[in-house]
Amino acid sequence: MNPATSADLEAVRDMVNQFMQREVVPVMDGYEKRGEFPRALIRKAGEAGLYGAVFPESVGGTNMGYLAATIIQEEMARNDVRFSACNNQQGSTCPTCIYVGGSQEQIQKYVPNLVAGVTIGMMSLTESGGGSDAAGAMKTFARRDGDVYRISGQKMFASIANETDVGVLLAKTDRDAGARGVSAFIVEPKKYPGWKAQPIDMLGLSNALRTNVVYLDDFVVPVENQLGAEGDGFKIVMRALQPGRVTVGGKALGVARACFEDAVRYANERTLHGQPIGRFQMIQSDIAEMATQIEASRALLYNAAQAMDQNLPSNRISAIAKFHASQTAKLCADKAQQIFGGYGMALEYRVSWLKSYADLFFTGEGSANVQKILIAEDALGYKVADRHHGKTGLRDVRK
Repeated sequence: MNPATSADLEAVRDMVNQFMQREVVPVMDGYEKRGEFPRALIRKAGEAGLYGAVFPESVGGTNMGYLAATIIQEEMARNDVRFSACNNQQGSTCPTCIYVGGSQEQIQKYVPNLVAGVTIGMMSLTESGGGSDAAGAMKTFARRDGDVYRISGQKMFASIANETDVGVLLAKTDRDAGARGVSAFIVEPKKYPGWKAQPIDMLGLSNALRTNVVYLDDFVVPVENQLGAEGDGFKIVMRALQPGRVTVGGKALGVARACFEDAVRYANERTLHGQPIGRFQMIQSDIAEMATQIEASRALLYNAAQAMDQNLPSNRISAIAKFHASQTAKLCADKAQQIFGGYGMALEYRVSWLKSYADLFFTGEGSANVQKILIAEDALGYKVADRHHGKTGLRDVRK
């Protein structure tokens, strides 16, 4: 048992592994080949409680906490990272935005079905010119028209936006107010006109769970679907993204472990000059580096998750943990491909596409460079990373 976890959490780990090996791993390649969205698998994962770890039982969650959620993400990604692409939409940023910023009516209407996998979620902040200036560069605009808003603009890299039933979308309601002009809306693309999602072809990523560009042409959102007040949107989404660093870091750790385990297996099976290539010191050097970085990332991530579970300041340690885990995933994917040699590029072996997910998690939920800026400015005394702790005025997701 890992010294940072309890017997209960290790039981959760075992449960996730059994679920993935029984329900997902045997069929996921088929979904990928057909390009079919695995809605039935998401429903099963919801029924198994895989999306509700950080939410209270009153909305269908299990209230196990952020460390449990990180372990769940880690093991799902280790088994099949392609399927874990929906975790944020079902159990993290999307329902968290609604829970921390929404009314009780909105929470009860939308959150239980998201964490149960009944409805498919989405969270859309990014635009084509945004990058690390998501609020300043935002051009999507929501215009009030009686009892509805009409939203026009374009969003980028919106995961599973082509399948979503209920999502959270950020748009300007005041073009001149910067981040204070950003508002958040609960969107229901299948109920209202003006929404078009176009999947983006991404090298090495899932053909079943796609990321999309979203075109909004006077897309209709009822006024009652606004989250909080006008101008609260950026505060709400930042509150949801901060714990997402740790859970996405958990995915990166899962990818790193998958690469490591595949590399160890291959190094023991592949022979050269009459002995396994694992006997050669250059291979052993790579294996040692991978093992060391995985343990370091695990310690950082679990530490950050435990800080969140104890309601301690955690923005700084979350940034450090996510940065380190994303570096570890890239290192392990690269080392694994080197150990596999030419086979590391063959689709027969999953290391060929695990590298694309390592690159994805290097950027997703805050790029490595953005994390480094946050870490460095805190260390230099320019900007305290945890300055907003307990001051957002938003609801605690665990209560």
